[in-house]
Amino acid sequence: MQNLSPRHVKTEESLRLGVVSGWYSTKVSGTFVSGPHDSEADCLRRIDEINPPVVKARPGVRR
Repeated sequence: MQNLSPRHVKTEESLRLGVVSGWYSTKVSGTFVSGPHDSEADCLRRIDEINPPVVKARPGVRR
């Protein structure tokens, strides 16, 4: 499981990095994983698709 977070890349930085400005999901190291996304909400949805939230089992329930 990767620890991904949303990051907004503004126009000035996008020119320096050679990417389109927008929202990107990034690793802790700063590596872009997906994007650009139109909004932070879109980026967070993509992060949830890549890294589904962990569902903890309820005590006493077996799978």
